[in-house]
Amino acid sequence: MTPPARSTMKAPPLDTGQLLESGRSSLTIEAQAVAALSARLGPEFAQACHALHGCKGRVIVTGMGKSGHIAGKIASTLASTGTPAFFLHPAEAVHGDLGMITRDDVLLALSNSGETAEILALLPSVKRLGVALIALTGVPNSTLALAATAHIDVSVAAEACPLNLAPTASTTAALAMGDALAVSILRLRGFTETDFAQSHPGGALGRRLLLHVADIMHAGEQIPRISPDSTVSAGLLEMTRTGLGMTTIVDTNNRLLGIFTDGDLRRALDRKINVHETRMREVMTANCQTIASSELAATAVLLMEKHRITALAVTDQDQAVVGALNVHNLLRAGVM
Repeated sequence: MTPPARSTMKAPPLDTGQLLESGRSSLTIEAQAVAALSARLGPEFAQACHALHGCKGRVIVTGMGKSGHIAGKIASTLASTGTPAFFLHPAEAVHGDLGMITRDDVLLALSNSGETAEILALLPSVKRLGVALIALTGVPNSTLALAATAHIDVSVAAEACPLNLAPTASTTAALAMGDALAVSILRLRGFTETDFAQSHPGGALGRRLLLHVADIMHAGEQIPRISPDSTVSAGLLEMTRTGLGMTTIVDTNNRLLGIFTDGDLRRALDRKINVHETRMREVMTANCQTIASSELAATAVLLMEKHRITALAVTDQDQAVVGALNVHNLLRAGVM
């Protein structure tokens, strides 16, 4: 078959001003589409939130074409905010993947027309299982909307596409509504920063909220410590051995008496001390800042910033030294 001939007509060139106007027009249309959703929210939104929050299994999000891409993003957002969810391709579902749906699940279906054939084909099986169906459509009296346990209207006045054909404002509206559902369920669940970090252990927030001092501190033989009667030169050797730029000064029971840092050394040298005769008790900083090993590493960062220091002794409830860390340990751990 001979393919149809393409039009040889060229669109007139657009200057900078016209391109900017086109971009602004698209953004305005999409912003208005999202803003209009707020006034249309009603009891069915709350019903959908409770159904999704009460789901004992998984939230299965489905959509075809561009709606499918939006559905995948919504599933990802739900999962990262405490609601187990995954995307199911509707065309694959009728060829075996329907086995992914169980009676404990909730189906969240996206279709702008509400008549997407691949999604409608799922309805008999969904009904047989007794699975709750939440529908996001742009047509409240569509087949999908009428079959839903709860229907949320995500219709738009117009697409940003000048031909009013390419899904633009409609997909933006659906995505925004998915975010609204995820955030509302997050609040229902009492989801916290720590819960979020559990789902994002590899991210900066995960490191900040999950990493403890005990995870990064120097312990055992790597703890720099010396007696108060040792000379400053012996203290410098101990600092060099562990490479932390500091040493703790402890009594015979390993209880902390003070700390000696590079800054203390500079101040001592300004006083022209004899490093081979001066004792550590004479130059150490007593009543120094300490931290417990059970504290978050982020708390160590706050202490260092507040007191303008670069190292901390880690002590237990009896003030025995159990570890030490400096700013480089925190940097390497990605907490700073």
